[in-house]
Formats: sequence, C-alpha cells, structure tokens
Amino acid sequence: MTARRPDPEELLARVREEERRAARGRLKIFFGASPGVGKTYAMLEEARAKQRESGDVAIGVVETHGRAETTALLAGLELLPRKQIEYRGITLDEFDLDGALARRPTLILVDELAHTNAPGSRHGRRYQDVEELLAAGINVYTTLNVQHLESLNDVVAQITGIAVRETVPDSILDQADELELADLSADDLLKRLQEGKVYVPEQAARAIDQFFRKGNLIALRELALRRTAERVDAQMRGYMQEHGIRETWPAGERILVCIGPNPAGARLIRAGKRMATSLKCDWVVLCVETPGQAISAPDREALVQNLQLAQELGAQATTLSGHSVADEVLAYARAHNVTKIVAGKPTHGRWRDKIFGSLLDHLVRGSGDIDVYVITGDAAEGQALRRRVVGQRAGWRDYLWAGTVVGVCTALGAAVFQSLSVTDVAMVYLLGAGIVASRFGRGPSIFSAFLSIAVFDFFFVPPRYTFAFSDFRYALTFIVMLAIALVISGLTLRIREQAETARLRERRTGALYAMSRELAATRGFVDLARVASRHLQDTFDARVQFLFPGAGDRLEVPVGVPAAYPMDEKELSVAHWVLVRSHVAGIGTDTLPASQAFYLPLVASGSTIGVVGLRPGDPARFEDPTLQRLIETFAGQAALALERAMLAERAQHEQLEIEAERLRTALLSSLSHDLRTPLGAITGSASSLLEEQSALSSAARRDLLQTILEEAHRMNRLIGNLLDMIRVESGALEVQKELQPLEEVVGVALIRLDDRLRGHPVTVTLPPDLPLVALDAVLMEQVFVNLLENAVKYTPPDTPIEISAVATAGSVRVDVADRGPGLPPGEEGRIFDKFYRAAGAGTQGGIGLGLTICRGIVTAHGGRIWAENRPGGGAVFRFTLPVTGGSAIPVLAEAKESA
Repeated sequence: MTARRPDPEELLARVREEERRAARGRLKIFFGASPGVGKTYAMLEEARAKQRESGDVAIGVVETHGRAETTALLAGLELLPRKQIEYRGITLDEFDLDGALARRPTLILVDELAHTNAPGSRHGRRYQDVEELLAAGINVYTTLNVQHLESLNDVVAQITGIAVRETVPDSILDQADELELADLSADDLLKRLQEGKVYVPEQAARAIDQFFRKGNLIALRELALRRTAERVDAQMRGYMQEHGIRETWPAGERILVCIGPNPAGARLIRAGKRMATSLKCDWVVLCVETPGQAISAPDREALVQNLQLAQELGAQATTLSGHSVADEVLAYARAHNVTKIVAGKPTHGRWRDKIFGSLLDHLVRGSGDIDVYVITGDAAEGQALRRRVVGQRAGWRDYLWAGTVVGVCTALGAAVFQSLSVTDVAMVYLLGAGIVASRFGRGPSIFSAFLSIAVFDFFFVPPRYTFAFSDFRYALTFIVMLAIALVISGLTLRIREQAETARLRERRTGALYAMSRELAATRGFVDLARVASRHLQDTFDARVQFLFPGAGDRLEVPVGVPAAYPMDEKELSVAHWVLVRSHVAGIGTDTLPASQAFYLPLVASGSTIGVVGLRPGDPARFEDPTLQRLIETFAGQAALALERAMLAERAQHEQLEIEAERLRTALLSSLSHDLRTPLGAITGSASSLLEEQSALSSAARRDLLQTILEEAHRMNRLIGNLLDMIRVESGALEVQKELQPLEEVVGVALIRLDDRLRGHPVTVTLPPDLPLVALDAVLMEQVFVNLLENAVKYTPPDTPIEISAVATAGSVRVDVADRGPGLPPGEEGRIFDKFYRAAGAGTQGGIGLGLTICRGIVTAHGGRIWAENRPGGGAVFRFTLPVTGGSAIPVLAEAKESA
C-alpha cells in the first residue's frame, strides 16, 4: 500500500467534516429489498445489545405488524408515548418528535423512514423528523426498503407495476454513518409470507398476487444488493482518500474511457459500454483539454456529440483541463478507484512520439495496477498535438519577420566576429530563436532555428561562405544549437500558451467577480436584472433576455427591463420547457436546437425562479461545453441575487400585510370597546327616558340627559381622533401658523376640559417674558386637550397636573406633568405609536391615538415631542415649538405698548 501526505486543504476540509459529524448524531439504516426480510427484527436485536452496553435506549416508533417474534424483542426497552392527531374524524398515532427531543436518549429507534406523517405534524415526512433528531445530537436507528429510494422509484414501478408514493432522497442513504443489509432469498421470504410471519393471512394472499411475486422479489433483491455495494464502494473510496492511498483497490470494476475531439471517439465509447455491460460495472468517459489548444468547429461538434452519446449510454461524462493529458487521466483514475483504462490506438507516425512523447506509453508506464486496454478508435494522444491558440497557422509575414531576425543576428555576429569566438556567435542566433518563438509562433520558430544553423555555417564556420565544415566537431555544435533553439522555442511557446490561457481565465474570473460585486451592491429586482443582462451581454457577446413566471405561469419580461430580442410563441415554449424541466435547451444543445437562443434555468436554493435566454452573434460558439458551463456559472450568480431581491420584496410585502392586519385588529378591538361603551350609555339613558317618563323625577331626567350629552361628547372625541389620525397619516394636515401667545391656547384647552379636570388641580406656570410662537391655535389646542386627557386617564383623583413653559435657544419648550404611576420602563418611545395603550387606562381608556396625533401636530409645526418619568413619581410630556426671529417678542412688552 502506497501512502502520500494529504494536501493541507484536504486535511482542513476533513477536520471540518469531522467536527460537523461530531456535533450530529450517528445514523444507522437497516436496509432491505422488501417488507418481511427482517429489518425491524435486526434493529431491535442490536438496540437490545446497545442497551446492555449504555442503557440509554428508547423506542420512538416501531411497527411490529403483529409479528410475535418482533413484538417479543420490545420487552425491556423504553417505549416513548406517541402523539395523537385528529384527522377527518380519525385519531392517528404518530411519532412524538418534541417528546423525543425532551427525553433526549443516547439512541432512539424510528422505524419506517419513508413514512408520511399525518397532517398537523411539524414535518410532512418522517425522515425530516430523523434529520432534526440527528441535528440535536441524538443517534438514530431506522429502517428502509429499496423501493422507497427516490432514484429507484421509476425502476421499481417498471418492475412491479406499482408506483410507490412514499420516497426519501438518496442523500439520506448517502449520509448514513452505517448501512446494514437485511437480506433474505425470494423463496424464504415467500415461505415466511405464507406462514403469516409478514402479514395476516388475508393481507398475505393479496400481497403474493400483487407485489410479492417471485420475479419482483428477485429484482428488488438485486437492486438492494447493488445499492448497498455502491454505498460500500463510496465508503472505501472515502477511506482511501482520507488515508492518502493512491493505489487501486480492485474491490469492484470501474472503467475509464479516454476520448478526444475526433469523430472516431464514438467507437471507443461504444466499446467501453460493451465492456461495462459485460462486467456490470460503472464507467466514465473522460476528455482532457490542454491549455492553449484550439479545436476546429467540426472537432468541437464531434466532441459534444460524443459526450452526449456517453451520457445516453449511461456513462458519467467528464471534462478536465491540464498540461499533461496522461497525468490528468492517471490522477483521475486513482482518485476514483478506476481498474481499467480504455484508450485508442495511435494512427500517426512514430516520429511524433519521438519528438513530442507518446500518450499511450505514458499511460501504460504510469498505470501501475490499473489495466490499460488499447482499442481501435481515435488517436488518443492526438489531444496533445492539436493546433494551439498561440501556434495557429502563421502567415508569410511571420516567416518574413523570422528571416529578418536571423538577418539581424547575422549582422550583429559579423560586427563582433573579430573579437569573439565562433561559439559566442552561436549564442547570438540562440537569442534570435528565442525572440522569434516569443513573437511569431511555432512554424516561424522552427524555420528560424534551421535558417540560423544554415546561415551560421555559411558565414562563420570555416571554410566560410560554404555549407561545408572542416572540423567534425562543428557537426555536434550544429546539433546542440538546433536542439537548444527548439527547446527554447518550445518552452517559450508553452509559456505563451499558459499566459494566454491564464489571461483568458482571468478575464472570465474578473468578469464574474465584477458582476458578483455589482449585484451585491445593487438593490431592486429590476436593477439586478439589468446589471446581470449587461454583464452577460458584454462577456458572451449575446443579447440577453430574462423571463419570469407571470399570470397563468406565462413567462414574461420583468417590467422596466427592455426586451433584448423578439419572443414569439416558439421561443416562449422553449423557455417554458426549460423552466419546467430545469434543464438547458435551445441553440448549441441537443434539446430543441432549432431555437434562436440558448436558454438555461435560473436555479437558486434548489428551485427554478426563472429563465435566461442568450441569443449569440456567433451561434457556433455556444456549442462549446466549456462556454456553456461558464454561462451556467454566471446565471447561477444572477439567480442568487435575483432570488435575494424576490425574497426581500416578499418579506417587505408580508411585513406590510402583517402591520396592516395588526393595525386593523387594534382598530376594530378599540372601536368595538370604546364606541360600544358610550353607545350603551346613550341607548340606556334614552330608553329610560322614553319608558319611564312619568315615574322619573326632574333631577333623574336631568341626570340621564347629562349622561347622554357627556357620552355623545365622548363619541365625538373618539371619532375626531380617528379623523385627525387619517389627516396626519395621509399628509392632509394643513398648519396655518400665526404669531400668538401660548397662554391663550392653554386657556382655551382648560375651558374645553373643565368638566373632566374636576378633582385634578391644574397649575399653569408661564413666564411673563415668554415670546410669541407661530402656531395653528386650533391644532395646538388639540395637543393640550389630548395631553391633559391622557393625564386624567392615568392618574388617581386629586393628583395635580402641572403645565409650564420655558424659552430656550430658538424654541419654546412646554411641559405637561402629572403625579401618576409614571411610564413603564422602556416604553417611553412606544407610547406615541398608533393604538398603543398602557396598562391602567381604566374605563376611560381611548383607542390609543391621542398621543400619536400630538406627535403628528407637533412635527408638522417643526417641533419635537417626547416623554419622561419624573423624579418622585409621575410622568412629564415635553414638546418644543420653534421660535422665528420675528416672533421673539415678549408678551409683557407687547402688552405695555398696547396700553
């Protein structure tokens, strides 16, 4: 076994995963092919063993189905009470999740993982209950049949003819810490069924005729065994990765087919399919792209078709990028425990292998324990020999420049030839070879290397001005010089290719980062759609159209975003198909390729929120799978940002609805109480006057009439407050300011409340030099009336009320204070909110709008109002009114002048 030191990033990821797992409970699934194979029995047996070890085991829910041997295993185990739920007149017993979380045992048994909970439960499915238990750190044992796996649902329906409605995601099985297979042959299971050990006799006979046919049981058993083997294989590969094991463990066969952009790759794929079918194993089709490579349009189309063919035949199609094709193939094979590699026979000349190396030879020598199969197909190593972005066909001008560089080197060498040796002159030509390679590509570089050798031999090697040489050692010099020139040009070209590939990736990464940054700084759904459209258009040279479901699930362009290109019914149907299927379609794909645009779903948080279409200027570009994956990355970022905006708008709308509902409820509650009370008093007094006119004394009649009048005034104040609040909220409050003394406004308010203020001594303290204030007398009277009424409501009888004012810098501050219980701590700001009523309002409590109206009126005057608790008890309400320069005239001085 060969081990390697793990990568630091892998080690950090492993530590984080271990920390996550340590915080969660452990999940063990007892897995079976069908009911009756012994899953619950095996679970109970192991639970009893765990109880003998730790003792803290509880049963959340176990279904015995009347099996005596299973019921016997319940003895001695703690059984948690179930929760009863009423549904359509029937009482259902369900697993009590809250009770289990409160009990919090070390291990809990929850049978039948795929069960659907009764309506009214916290979660719709039992596997969601299990996930919450695991998140709480509780270990769980559970059972599951293979037909309940989501990925196998259609397969089971095809085999048995019965569609299973209750399924669980395959991720639950993948996340299980342990998986134990409860296996039983079809004959033994049928025997148990006939003996009544699975269902009661009536149910057993019906089950044998429908689901429990022998062929069904054999097929389900194979599915269970295969799914268990896949799970074990994944665990083995995880173990190998954690321990840095790079050797292949041939516990199970896995085939890797290497293809390139060549039409003959289809032959390799079909050969790999036949081999995988024969071995009954998984297989992967892999294509490796090297930096700087350029693939012609026919080859690119062939590659796309081959990858699609691989997926149709059941392979996992993968594309990688790397400098060495062989190294990438071998690294992938070792990482995925591949046992067999399939490659194509070389069809090119041997001289290419001598110069550039053989991919096939590299695979064979580096494969180790992995078998390599060479099949007639495409030239696999041709992937490294395709034309490159940097070295594409050079024009005659490039070759002319290469010759010019050689000429310059010759002139330079001639100038220094007398003072330097022949070998030193050769260095000048090597410099020229490097310059040509860095500027003009592969062809001119090779041309300049051979031309440099010829010119160097002709002009500087004796005998000069001939292509002959007198010393054989010069032949070695020529060979070394040519080799160095070719190596320099090759390395220079490779650096150029890598630099250009890096620049391309940097541009794409920069474009993605720029879009993500601008999306993060943008608010509003329409603005986000515009930003995403602009970045997609600039990056991919295409007209971009975002579409979202509207009325009747019809896709529509967002309001405020201009249409990028016309959308007819055909294009809309393609976009709707993408929305429903959540899969790309349109131009450049094999799904609805006649469309004029490339459509892909906007997937965010697992759901498809819309569709984005790109209508390219060059349709051939969108056939590149790499470009399509990049577009998907951009679209994914846009989808997350748009979903964020949608959720924000939805949350704001819901908040407004909640606030409106709260206000509506408070208003109805207040009106139902505060209007009913005076109406009841008026109705009772009026009926007494009508029914007992002759029996009532004049004093009694006067009291009843006085009650009617007072309650009518009370109703008038309530309705007035509502109307004033509507004016304040709608912005219809008009303030007509005039310079007036504040004492007149206070006096009018005291007169209006003369009856209500009886029993409350009122003290008014206004300094004689208080300036005139620009105010609306009617509105300000209402402020004093509301503040005084508020003091009367919340203070006991005979407690004093004080009104005072003081001139400050640029304003007048007015205080209305009482000696009541004061304000609840922390509620000083809330008392000005609509419909807020503090405790202790008594029977005279209003609808909670008086102080809100005060705040609106004072704010309309340009002032500020607030409340505080007084030292020694009581509360004080303070508000300020601005004093303009022309109004700072003392009242006393004005009075003297008029006198």
